[in-house]
Amino acid sequence: MKIWTSEHVFNHPWETVTKAAMQKYPNPMNPSVIGVDVLDRGIDKQGRLHSKRLLATEWGLPSIVKSIIGNSRTYTYVQEHSVVDPKEKTFELQSTNITFTNMVSVDEKLTYKPHPEDKEKTILTQEAIISVKGVSLNSYLEGVMASTISSNAGKGREAMEWVIRRLNAEIEELAAAARTTIRTPMAAAAVTEK
Repeated sequence: MKIWTSEHVFNHPWETVTKAAMQKYPNPMNPSVIGVDVLDRGIDKQGRLHSKRLLATEWGLPSIVKSIIGNSRTYTYVQEHSVVDPKEKTFELQSTNITFTNMVSVDEKLTYKPHPEDKEKTILTQEAIISVKGVSLNSYLEGVMASTISSNAGKGREAMEWVIRRLNAEIEELAAAARTTIRTPMAAAAVTEK
């Protein structure tokens, strides 16, 4: 078993980062995620949003790893459960693979919270527990997978920034359209009065 952890600070408020995390896929930084389906979504009595999603991914495993695990098929499915608590300002996401579970298990937990010293920033804490079983060189494979997770985490943070820029651009476009819509009737009214 190998445990991988990471912490990252986003220079955006929690609400912005949470919106981006909910809309993270698809993105050009993580082409390995090839599909996302929402299985269930609802709000509990405490006002927390619970989501269950299924992600289809393509693991880009090195050929040596494929030969060790004896499988050339690298499509995997990941079950994800998230809870957004707008009152406590926490967003927790837990995921686990549901394919290849007889050989590999990857349990990941991400937590997004406002930075305690700067509410305009958000702290992301990540943890992954990797277990490879039933094959030789399991410690080596766990290390390879931890390196892959670390690399993908960096891509995931880039993707979050990409989504945030996209969301901000959409907001600007809507605001510009609204300003144009408001000005047009006012300009027409000014012409009519002359």
